[in-house]
Amino acid sequence: MESIKQTFTTPKNHQIIIKIPAHIPENDPVEVVLTFHKKTTAYEQKINELKNAVNDKQFHNDLKQITKDFNDVDLNEWHE
Repeated sequence: MESIKQTFTTPKNHQIIIKIPAHIPENDPVEVVLTFHKKTTAYEQKINELKNAVNDKQFHNDLKQITKDFNDVDLNEWHE
Protein backbone atom coordinates (compact mmCIF):
# COMPACT_ATOMS: atom_id res chain seq x y z
CA MET A 1 0.00 0.00 0.00
CA GLU A 2 1.20 3.48 -0.82
CA SER A 3 -0.18 6.75 0.50
CA ILE A 4 -0.04 10.13 -1.15
CA LYS A 5 -1.18 13.15 0.81
CA GLN A 6 -2.35 16.37 -0.80
CA THR A 7 -3.62 19.34 1.17
CA PHE A 8 -6.08 21.82 -0.28
CA THR A 9 -8.16 24.72 0.89
CA THR A 10 -11.84 24.45 0.11
CA PRO A 11 -12.48 26.16 -3.23
CA LYS A 12 -15.51 28.34 -3.84
CA ASN A 13 -17.20 25.63 -5.93
CA HIS A 14 -16.42 22.97 -3.27
CA GLN A 15 -14.91 20.64 -5.89
CA ILE A 16 -11.44 19.10 -5.99
CA ILE A 17 -9.99 17.21 -8.95
CA ILE A 18 -7.65 14.40 -7.94
CA LYS A 19 -4.91 13.46 -10.39
CA ILE A 20 -3.81 9.87 -9.91
CA PRO A 21 -0.06 9.37 -10.44
CA ALA A 22 0.91 7.72 -13.74
CA HIS A 23 2.69 4.79 -12.03
CA ILE A 24 -0.63 3.46 -10.68
CA PRO A 25 -2.02 0.97 -13.22
CA GLU A 26 -5.34 1.65 -14.87
CA ASN A 27 -8.30 -0.06 -13.16
CA ASP A 28 -6.36 -0.58 -9.91
CA PRO A 29 -8.57 0.26 -6.93
CA VAL A 30 -7.79 3.49 -5.07
CA GLU A 31 -9.26 4.83 -1.85
CA VAL A 32 -9.94 8.51 -1.25
CA VAL A 33 -10.43 9.82 2.30
CA LEU A 34 -11.50 13.40 2.90
CA THR A 35 -10.46 14.84 6.25
CA PHE A 36 -11.36 18.39 7.24
CA HIS A 37 -10.85 20.60 10.26
CA LYS A 38 -13.11 23.38 11.44
CA LYS A 39 -10.29 25.76 12.31
CA THR A 40 -12.32 28.90 11.72
CA THR A 41 -14.99 27.89 14.21
CA ALA A 42 -12.46 26.86 16.85
CA TYR A 43 -10.48 30.07 16.35
CA GLU A 44 -13.59 32.24 16.56
CA GLN A 45 -14.69 30.40 19.70
CA LYS A 46 -11.33 31.03 21.38
CA ILE A 47 -11.45 34.72 20.48
CA ASN A 48 -15.00 35.02 21.84
CA GLU A 49 -13.97 33.28 25.08
CA LEU A 50 -11.09 35.73 25.50
CA LYS A 51 -13.43 38.66 24.90
CA ASN A 52 -15.91 37.28 27.45
CA ALA A 53 -13.14 36.75 30.02
CA VAL A 54 -12.96 40.51 30.50
CA ASN A 55 -16.35 40.39 32.25
CA ASP A 56 -15.97 36.98 33.92
CA LYS A 57 -15.66 37.41 37.71
CA GLN A 58 -14.46 33.83 38.24
CA PHE A 59 -11.72 34.34 35.65
CA HIS A 60 -10.56 37.48 37.45
CA ASN A 61 -10.66 35.72 40.83
CA ASP A 62 -8.59 32.86 39.42
CA LEU A 63 -6.03 35.30 38.03
CA LYS A 64 -5.78 37.08 41.38
CA GLN A 65 -5.29 33.77 43.19
CA ILE A 66 -2.62 32.61 40.76
CA THR A 67 -0.82 35.95 41.07
CA LYS A 68 -0.94 35.71 44.87
CA ASP A 69 0.35 32.13 44.78
CA PHE A 70 3.28 33.11 42.59
CA ASN A 71 4.04 36.15 44.74
CA ASP A 72 4.09 33.93 47.84
CA VAL A 73 6.38 31.41 46.15
CA ASP A 74 8.68 34.17 44.90
CA LEU A 75 8.92 35.69 48.39
CA ASN A 76 9.66 32.30 49.97
CA GLU A 77 12.41 31.62 47.45
CA TRP A 78 14.10 34.93 48.19
CA HIS A 79 13.97 34.45 51.96
CA GLU A 80 15.55 30.98 51.92
